[in-house]
Amino acid sequence: MPKNQAWTLASYPSGWVVEDNFKLIESPVPSPKDGEVLVKNLWLSLDPYMRGRMSKAQSYAKGVEIGDVITGETAGEVVESKHPGFKRGDKVITGQRMGWQLYGCAKGETLTAVDAERAPLSTYLGCLGMPGLTAWFGMKEIGAPKAGETVVVSAASGAVGSVVGQLAKAAGCRAVGIAGGKTKCDYVVKELGFDACVDYKAGNLQRDLKAACPKGIDVNFENVGGEIFDTILPMMNTFSRVIVCGLISGYNATTPYEMKNIRSILVNRIRMQGMIVFDWNQRYPEARGALAGMLQQGKLKYRETVAQGIESAPKAFIGLLKGENFGKQLIKLA
Repeated sequence: MPKNQAWTLASYPSGWVVEDNFKLIESPVPSPKDGEVLVKNLWLSLDPYMRGRMSKAQSYAKGVEIGDVITGETAGEVVESKHPGFKRGDKVITGQRMGWQLYGCAKGETLTAVDAERAPLSTYLGCLGMPGLTAWFGMKEIGAPKAGETVVVSAASGAVGSVVGQLAKAAGCRAVGIAGGKTKCDYVVKELGFDACVDYKAGNLQRDLKAACPKGIDVNFENVGGEIFDTILPMMNTFSRVIVCGLISGYNATTPYEMKNIRSILVNRIRMQGMIVFDWNQRYPEARGALAGMLQQGKLKYRETVAQGIESAPKAFIGLLKGENFGKQLIKLA
């Protein structure tokens, strides 16, 4: 009989996450109750938001308690169903409660059936999953870019940022990315089709960003925060928009970054709104369908960084927080 393995929270991180914050446990594979489905997880999604859940700080969702399975979304296959909407062999994506484990039971209404023939199963955790949906609703509902405007996105080679830039181009905008290192910047421009990408590690962020945005910035899709966001703010045009999706530069910081250019929000009448994709959960099929259409037409490109086996999850997650991944960070579980 197979065994279940799961990563649990051993201790709350202080500053940077370390592997000792995690504990791998083994247990029998659970059995579904009435209305539940047992899923064998094939892919695990690693995302920056998970760092915020490994804390007692108040947030938009409940944090992970000591001893709990680490929060995370998975894609997998139904192996046993006691829910009329699912049968053995169905491919599904799970809610974030399934977490970092090989097997899990979930109520049928929390699962989403997906067509693994239309697109690879892993994409439903990336460009067709939460990152892609985040980019879609953030751009469409908050950023609302118009043809001819300039859109800047930080972490441009990541799972969310890469989709944001491609949506900007599809809307007729100038797409400018910010990424770390020449290799990532070259990928963003040459493979994803951005107009420009600024290497923040080159040490000339302000100068290079100004050169890449000669008409200023109309939409900023912010994934990083800190110094990068502070540098962007004075370049924002009047009545521009900021989508605050992530602030990864501060997730492991023990001292908050002190913003110096916050006055630009007042002077330029910038509209700034936080972005949590769950606010549009009733419209996920709309966005996923549109993104899948772009993917099939060759208008949406993606890249994945894949680590093998559940044992690799903590190290891969730490690497994600340090920007070592390229595109969507995944764990292949089987």
